[in-house]
Amino acid sequence: MTPVILASSSRYRAMLLDRLGLDYEQHSPAIDESHQPGEDPEVYVCRLAREKAQAVAARMPGRVVIGSDQCSSRDGDILGKPHTRERAIEQLLGFGGRRVRIATAVAVYDPDSARTRSAYVPTDVYFRRLERSAVERYVYAESPLDCAGAFKAEGLGVTLFEKIRGDDPNALIGLPLIALTDLLAQLGIKRP
Repeated sequence: MTPVILASSSRYRAMLLDRLGLDYEQHSPAIDESHQPGEDPEVYVCRLAREKAQAVAARMPGRVVIGSDQCSSRDGDILGKPHTRERAIEQLLGFGGRRVRIATAVAVYDPDSARTRSAYVPTDVYFRRLERSAVERYVYAESPLDCAGAFKAEGLGVTLFEKIRGDDPNALIGLPLIALTDLLAQLGIKRP
């Protein structure tokens, strides 16, 4: 089997990929992740997932490379990772009582064909009406500063939600395993 690389330094994506029982290495893609003017969330995350996979594939030929990207958006506006507690609190307060789209894409580079296949997996998160004190407690408890949307769906972030609509709960964490399993199967990498 061709060795697999996860083109990401994310511990969340590695934790998810571990669930598939694959032998893999993890390498940072080190690309510019800025979004282009007028680029919508779907195009943005699909482009970055492909670019991440291709950047690592260029440095490590002959390897299957998995790239993934994610962003949150409200009313079509891309919202970045908050990086500070204050921005996380403000971002979450802006989500209260609203629907937020979490756009996640995964791409797999095939070294045999030099082709990159990708999939887009949107998830809609409907937030409860949120009070500042509850949001502040959440941010201080979980410190989701490196998470798209300023929440950790695998943790206490679910307490902020009213409901979730999507095809793969793993997409909320950053790597849609259902789509990834399909993409890997196209390369002959099958999981039980």
